[in-house]
Amino acid sequence: MTDQTFSYDLKGQVISVTAARADLWPSFDLTLGSLRISEAVEPGFRVNIVETSELQESPEGKLAFDGEVPVDGHCRMIDAGAVFHLIFPGLQTVSIHDEERWAEIRVQPDSTIKWTLLMMVIDAALDAGGQHMLHTAGLTLPDSEALVLIHAPSGTGKSTTSLALASQGFGLCSDDVMILAAAPGGVTAWGMPRQVKIHRNTAAMLPFVSPCLGNTWNVEDEQAVSLERLGEIIRVEDVRARPIAAVLHLARSADGETRLLPLARTDAMVALAADNVRTGMTGLLPLQKRRMATIAALVKTIPTFTLEVGKRPADAAGLIRQALPV
Repeated sequence: MTDQTFSYDLKGQVISVTAARADLWPSFDLTLGSLRISEAVEPGFRVNIVETSELQESPEGKLAFDGEVPVDGHCRMIDAGAVFHLIFPGLQTVSIHDEERWAEIRVQPDSTIKWTLLMMVIDAALDAGGQHMLHTAGLTLPDSEALVLIHAPSGTGKSTTSLALASQGFGLCSDDVMILAAAPGGVTAWGMPRQVKIHRNTAAMLPFVSPCLGNTWNVEDEQAVSLERLGEIIRVEDVRARPIAAVLHLARSADGETRLLPLARTDAMVALAADNVRTGMTGLLPLQKRRMATIAALVKTIPTFTLEVGKRPADAAGLIRQALPV
């Protein structure tokens, strides 16, 4: 059987995925499907998926991690210098060759690529092109191409706040993952185009989203809504790198009032790094060091604030517009 190859344009960094069967990469299409390209372009990063029962589970190198990861279970990470290995024992492995810009995923027959492994490969591909994935929401300001990044640990209310701002004229780039690139002219960002998970509590707080929702909720009381569907009720931005106007660290208000307060750049950097930079048994890996440098470049030049969100998250829109006049 002839291998099949699909390519995706990560805004200047093309990643190619090759496998014997298309259904070996459904996870890539779920995350990057709207970025798929049909024309022949030389990739900047290659991924080869091999379906086999022969997994390379004991590579040479230093143990960087051995433990549980959310959702996916137990794994090991091995730092071999020029190669980094992620191993889910008995299930699947990936070997990432940073300098050579390629990765090989080996999966047991009839298995699905795990989310942790997928994101690590996309992370490496982005890094090879000088870009870095950050766990933040991103929205354009009304009547402006500039955007604000909203950072918070999971469960703090990024999606709720993002949708509330979108109801007030902001444009949604992403409610969860933004891709940053540092250049001499400044740091720009674009949003990973994937579904938005709307919690039952968010739906109750923001009834305008109800036309996008069905009657079925998952075990986490969430529904996944496509960007196309959301685009019928709010402005969803296209996938394009844009300048950043501010970084907002999201917090819950103690008294129910919404406030926008200055945040020291050092505190903003610590908060971003705590949620986005992984430290293993061997310290910071080269990719993590480069991500840290991008975060440092971001907070060095961009205003940083704490956004305390109260009972009416839409109130944040006026505060942001006042602090960041177009």
